[in-house]
Amino acid sequence: MTAVPVAGRAPLSPLGLAFLVVASTGWGLNFPIMKFLLTEWPPLSSRGLCGVVGAAGLALVALARGQTLRVPDGMWLRLTLVSTLSIGGWVASMGLALIWLRASEAAVLGISIPVWVALVAWPVLDERVSLPRALALAVALAGIAALIGGGGIDASLGKLPGILFALAGALCVGLGTVLTKFFKLAMPPLSLAAWQLAIGCVPIAITGVLIEQPQLAALSQLGWASMLYMTLIQFCLCYVCWFAALERLPAATASIGTLLVPVVGVLAAAAMLREPLSASDIAALLVTFAAVAVALRT
Repeated sequence: MTAVPVAGRAPLSPLGLAFLVVASTGWGLNFPIMKFLLTEWPPLSSRGLCGVVGAAGLALVALARGQTLRVPDGMWLRLTLVSTLSIGGWVASMGLALIWLRASEAAVLGISIPVWVALVAWPVLDERVSLPRALALAVALAGIAALIGGGGIDASLGKLPGILFALAGALCVGLGTVLTKFFKLAMPPLSLAAWQLAIGCVPIAITGVLIEQPQLAALSQLGWASMLYMTLIQFCLCYVCWFAALERLPAATASIGTLLVPVVGVLAAAAMLREPLSASDIAALLVTFAAVAVALRT
């Protein structure tokens, strides 16, 4: 296995940062869209089927661009493990979490992803957490904690299942992020994204169809638009950008950049679903922005 270089203070890739911003913004906007879609379609079916269609679309685009979909010999087990964690775990867990949580609450709980990444990346990738980056992460976590304490998540027994599902999804993404860099999945970004979406979402889609038995007639025009967004933006565009960012950035930096996801998610939920946005919410979001900016410069 190829040795993974130690992450130092090498200049960060501007293209990698651009990919990261696109992915984080698209994922943040997806939280209120998912929450709305739950009023018309069940979580596993909607998330799983959108992922499967997105995988098929990415595969066609990859072939049109002359990229091979062939998985290198000996990579299937690693690809399946990473896909099950990064895609399957997140897709299923966050879909179920939104049954109990508001869109902003689910987005806020996603901030635990950098914690899991930082803890696992140190021993696995030898990506030591610098003091400025650790302080930036701590400040960002404190800012989001203010969201929870300032009228955000009411940690009651009624919402406990949603909180646990959201944290489980964040843990899966954290582990999958580190393993993606450790295993060095040598495939073009489009082909890799297509396979990861397929491997992660097919079991969820099958489970959803069998258990939830969704009805196409239940979808309104806005519901179809939500499904289209989830398919083309959340699964296709965002995952391609995420894998491209991981190729160019340290795992810890990429994970800290995802702190923009709850910022976008909370603001979008307030605008689209009229979820409450207090002064403490705005202050916490500004702190998170500042912390992310510091982290990406260290």
